[in-house]
Amino acid sequence: MFRIVTVEREFGSGGGGIACELGRRLGWKVWDQQLTCEIAQRAQVSEAAVALCDERVDSRLYRLAKTFWRGSYERSIPLAASHSFDTDRMMAMVSEIMRTIAEDGNAVIVGRGAPFFLREREDTFRVFTYAPRDEKIRRVVAMGKSHAEAEDLVENVDKERVAYIKHYFNADWPRRELYHLMINTVVGDENVIATILNGMQTLEGHAAETALRGVR
Repeated sequence: MFRIVTVEREFGSGGGGIACELGRRLGWKVWDQQLTCEIAQRAQVSEAAVALCDERVDSRLYRLAKTFWRGSYERSIPLAASHSFDTDRMMAMVSEIMRTIAEDGNAVIVGRGAPFFLREREDTFRVFTYAPRDEKIRRVVAMGKSHAEAEDLVENVDKERVAYIKHYFNADWPRRELYHLMINTVVGDENVIATILNGMQTLEGHAAETALRGVR
């Protein structure tokens, strides 16, 4: 039985909203902004500090500065939490939190490398949402961004996600074989949600039939 759904998404494809509604229908907890809050609490930093690291790799300049700091005689001097928090630290914490979420089950997790962290779990149904560029821009504008802002975000956010996945998992993004379902959200959120639920039910039924044959 599936106890977890991961929703990875192209920026602007509506994956976050779809995950929220999916969680509501299943009666499961949705880990999106809540995951940012959890990381911030554990790291004792602001949610804004976590958001700066969210699904992006630290800049080369910052990495060079961090390497220099680690090698300096001042390395024993404690840094302020907000200064010492970076993507590497966040990823270590996400790994721990993902394991806890998976053990508890009944969860819908948005992004943050969840399909990679949980790829070995048979109780996890992995979804990837995408959409044509015009549809993504339309959705972002509907969220309150200007057309120019929407174009810039659609153009650049996914480039950061590609770099993030390549750096931390040495994999291409999206890695198609990870997902049970990849769906174009231009068909509408309701159809996407119905397809996800049907896909979960179909695979669970297939697994049950296979197990029954094994018993016989």
